[in-house]
Amino acid sequence: MATTLCSKATSIIPSSVLRRRLPLVGAFCVLSLGFSNLCSSISYSAFKTGCAQSLPFVPLLRSKFGSRASEKRFNTIRMEASSNTVPSIVVYVTVPNKEAGKKLAESIVKEKLAACVNRVPGIESVYEWKGEIQTDSEELLIIKTRQSLLEALTEHVKGNHEYEVPEVIALPITGGNIQYLEWLKNSTRD
Repeated sequence: MATTLCSKATSIIPSSVLRRRLPLVGAFCVLSLGFSNLCSSISYSAFKTGCAQSLPFVPLLRSKFGSRASEKRFNTIRMEASSNTVPSIVVYVTVPNKEAGKKLAESIVKEKLAACVNRVPGIESVYEWKGEIQTDSEELLIIKTRQSLLEALTEHVKGNHEYEVPEVIALPITGGNIQYLEWLKNSTRD
């Protein structure tokens, strides 16, 4: 049966595209619904772009396995949907060792520049610095804070970090557990 599915799949879609782009959800659909039931309505562009949202069976998955109502049941939100939260970010900062990480993390939380800082030991960074490839053992700080505090946080890191050019990279938080995001707001300064 697997051989039949593979030969049908490669006759419609090149195997390299199928192997690289078909998400696990797509594989689940193929196995549970049968590839022949999906072939008539799948457009090649959905596989080419790698966008699972454009596949025709996504609405079926949502109706069977979840919906917007189930998101509320698990108490999750989108950031713009609640007045009890603020636009929030996750910030990555690398430090040279455990002691530096602990000191910087504690000062960030003490100053209410972040609600929480996770310290992840044992990372290895490979980068180019002043024309040479460097490899260093470091610790990663994962900082959860308000978007409005990014500039103050960046200045705090630069003023309390031993690196000449410390890493400060921010990523948006687009949703999550409403109680956690409310706590993040209440644990940081305005």
